[in-house]
Amino acid sequence: MDERAIAAWVERYVRAWETNDPAAIGNLFAEHALYFPTPDAEPWRDRGGIIAGWLERQDEPGTWVFRYQVLAVAVDLAFVRGWTRYNEPLSDFSNLWVIRFDADGQCVEFTEWWMEHGQRATATT
Repeated sequence: MDERAIAAWVERYVRAWETNDPAAIGNLFAEHALYFPTPDAEPWRDRGGIIAGWLERQDEPGTWVFRYQVLAVAVDLAFVRGWTRYNEPLSDFSNLWVIRFDADGQCVEFTEWWMEHGQRATATT
């Protein structure tokens, strides 16, 4: 896969994140994929398990903004840097995604590394 194909996959991931649509989530992953919500966690296993894990901790649409940069692509492996800002409570996260793909461009292994920068104080009037 090349950088353009990775960016297209990430855009589909973001659309699935925005909608929490089970079909859109499932279409990102191969049948027997693994999704590590944190590097040291037990992975969500298989497409159905990934959908269930995602929906269990879903973010509500419109409560966050995400931007990303494809850092590197090496054959079937991609590294994506992301920045997420949540509206309530106002907080920022840095993300690093390590994504492995099959020959059809579906994810077979996804590992999410994230770090919270802390909550920001909101002004009250």
